[in-house]
Amino acid sequence: MDANFAPTFLGGYAALMTEREQEAFAKLVGVCRRLRGPDGCPWDRAQTLESMTPYITEEAVESGEAIASGDEAHIAEELGDLAFLAIFCLELLGEKGKFGLAESFDRAADKLIRRHPHVYGEADVRDGGAAYRQWQEIKKREQGGGSLLGEQPRSLPALVAAYRMQEKAAAVGFDWPAAAGALAKVREETTEVERALGPDTDPAVAREIGDLLFAVVNLARKLSVDPERELRAANHRFRDRFHHIERRLAERGIKPSEASLEEMDALWEEAKSLRRSPAPSGETQP
Repeated sequence: MDANFAPTFLGGYAALMTEREQEAFAKLVGVCRRLRGPDGCPWDRAQTLESMTPYITEEAVESGEAIASGDEAHIAEELGDLAFLAIFCLELLGEKGKFGLAESFDRAADKLIRRHPHVYGEADVRDGGAAYRQWQEIKKREQGGGSLLGEQPRSLPALVAAYRMQEKAAAVGFDWPAAAGALAKVREETTEVERALGPDTDPAVAREIGDLLFAVVNLARKLSVDPERELRAANHRFRDRFHHIERRLAERGIKPSEASLEEMDALWEEAKSLRRSPAPSGETQP
């Protein structure tokens, strides 16, 4: 065994953690319990599971943006904050009844063991795709049948929801063999939008645009592109370039509403040609 591993843990799962990791985990749990204790923080003591929900959502998004940035120190910090919130909420749950930190972690570990029979049992899988399909089938059995698509949180962003549904359907073979098929579907949906266009607003146009967006997400998935992240990056590029247009027009004493489309388009192209400063965390450079 590596010298960095705690000598007091010679068997079981604890043997897979270094002494430093065990100490850090115990420290974080200890901080949570101190904050909730009689001599802890008044704000932390006043929190409930319901009041903590927005913070979990915020930290999850910040963790995703940190990962997109590639800054390892920032990633570690944000994931640490997310881990703290998970432990803190489990402490709140434990104070309400019998389901606390140990019960939650046990359930999570047992679920992972059940759904990885190729690691903890005798099952054999060929690749990651087969492992994912096996996971979905086991999950379906555990949930008593129903659709492989499962249920999705209502607040899940639509791009993420579409991506996950397509991913689950693809796990059982309902998928284009290659990205070319998904791209052809995007072209097909674009044509259908064009056919639905008319002089008046038509609900059919909205439906066709929805189908087009769904097809674009599918193409992104086939190319292993995160559509939520890339749309956020595209939003940043648009904002950055439009700000450039506003600045350059202001230098000429012109308001955007007074400029011609040709003027603004020329400045847009100028913005695209400039080397911009690094984008904010989680965004890509324009």
